[in-house]
Amino acid sequence: MTTYENTQKVVLITGASSGIGEATARLLAHKGLRVVLGARRTDRLEAIAAEIRSQGGEAEYRTLDVTNLEDMQAFVEFAQAKFGRLDVVVNNAGVMPLSRLEVLKIDEWNRMIDVNVRGVLHGIAAALPLFKQQRSGQFVNLSSIGGHNVYPTAAVYCATKFAVWAISEGLRQESTDIRVTVISPGVTATELASTITDAEAAAWVEEFRGAVIPADAIARAIAFAIEQPPEVDVNEIIVRPTGQMS
Repeated sequence: MTTYENTQKVVLITGASSGIGEATARLLAHKGLRVVLGARRTDRLEAIAAEIRSQGGEAEYRTLDVTNLEDMQAFVEFAQAKFGRLDVVVNNAGVMPLSRLEVLKIDEWNRMIDVNVRGVLHGIAAALPLFKQQRSGQFVNLSSIGGHNVYPTAAVYCATKFAVWAISEGLRQESTDIRVTVISPGVTATELASTITDAEAAAWVEEFRGAVIPADAIARAIAFAIEQPPEVDVNEIIVRPTGQMS
């Protein structure tokens, strides 16, 4: 059961226009938390925020490119201006254009590094000074089962998700009053696979995605971590479909 303190929290969510980000925004707003949605697709953000408000929730949104540090800093400032505080940053934005290394899709490698790694670092850089100043706050960083295992066609993607885990663990060890949570989803119903341009990788992912869990399953894991009392830091949660082997 959520406490009064938790229902007052302001949660900033990147990649909130679909998938896990959207599901998290909807669930947290339903639980009484105030959510700030960021993504590139402003039309989607506007529609999601409108639906949340129509159901009695509190939601704001802003166009966001996580690869741009100044844009991420402005997003944090926007949340503070709208609600007067910031408690949680969910670094969720990600891309997954898989391919074998030999195909040399270097532009796609760089895109994954920019969004999946730099995007998380920018989220941390934008909010960490505020969290340090107020001596409280929480980062929820989305890794992946690919942050624990490596698969053919996924070497660069997995590297970015291993990096998310490493960055998060380093931040956790450096912090005494800031909570850091890593969420590692298994096969989840999102738009990630739609970014794959390589036919071989697309076929592999289609086979790998034999069992899929809804994005709401990951949203519930994020909510669980956020709802813990201040002295409890849930460091990592892995959520797979039942029966997923790796």
